Amino acid sequence: MYTRRGAIGLAAALALASGCSRETERGSTLAVAAAANLTEVLTAAGSAFEAKTGIHPVFSFASTSQLEQQIENAAPYDIFLAADASHVEELDRKHLLAKGSKAAYAIGVLALWIPPQSPASVSRIEDLASPSVHTIALANPKLAPYGEAAVETLKAAGLWDRIQPKIVYAENISMARQYGDSGNADAVFTAYSLVLKEAGKTLQVDEKLHQPIEQELGIVAASKHPAAAHEFEDFLLKGAGRDLLRQYGYRFPVQ
Repeated sequence: MYTRRGAIGLAAALALASGCSRETERGSTLAVAAAANLTEVLTAAGSAFEAKTGIHPVFSFASTSQLEQQIENAAPYDIFLAADASHVEELDRKHLLAKGSKAAYAIGVLALWIPPQSPASVSRIEDLASPSVHTIALANPKLAPYGEAAVETLKAAGLWDRIQPKIVYAENISMARQYGDSGNADAVFTAYSLVLKEAGKTLQVDEKLHQPIEQELGIVAASKHPAAAHEFEDFLLKGAGRDLLRQYGYRFPVQ
C-alpha cells in the first residue's frame, strides 16, 4: 500500500526521471500511469507530444489493476490510461478522477505471438494444443484485461482444459512478451501493439472470441498539472497521438 512516505518517494523519482528535460525551459512534467500494452506506442507518442507542447511526460507502465490501486493510495499521477473501462469507472465512482475527464481512447487488439526462436508450429489458435507447444505465456487475468481476454479466447475456442497446464502467468502484458523474448515461452498472448513490429509470427485473435478491449483514460483529481493532463488527453483523442495509436494497431470506439 502507498503510504505518505511512498507517495513522496514516487514524486521524487518522477522528478529525477525528468532530469534535464525541457521542463525547466518550456513547461511542466506530466506523470502518466499507463497500462503495459501502451509501452511501445507511448514511447513514440511521448516524444511527439513533448516536441509539440514542451511538456515532458514521464510514463509508469504496469498492469491496469496495479495502477488503479496506486492511484487509490495517493500515487502522484496526473493522468491514467487503462487497458479497460471498468478500472477507470471505479476510480470515477470514488471521485478520484477529475469530473468529466473520463473518455474512451482506443480498442485494443489481442494477438498470439510465436517468437522467432520458438520450436512451436502454430498457424491458428487451435494449434496451441499441439505437442510442439510446451509453454504459453499470458498476463495474469486478475490484473490485466488482455490476460482476461486471452482466457476468454481459450475457453470460447474450447481449448482451455487441454492447454491450461501449459500456461505461465506474467504480472502484465509486457512481461508476458518478455517470456517469449527470453525463450521461456513457445507462444505468447499479448497486445498486438507490442509485437506487430517483432520478428516471429503474429496472429491477431478473432475479436468474436472475447469481450471488446475498450480502453479508457481519466485525469486524476489530485493532479498537480491538470492543464497539461488535458493537453495530453486531447493529443490522444484528437491529435497526432490518435494517428500513432492507429499505426500501432489500435482501433477506435464509435463516437
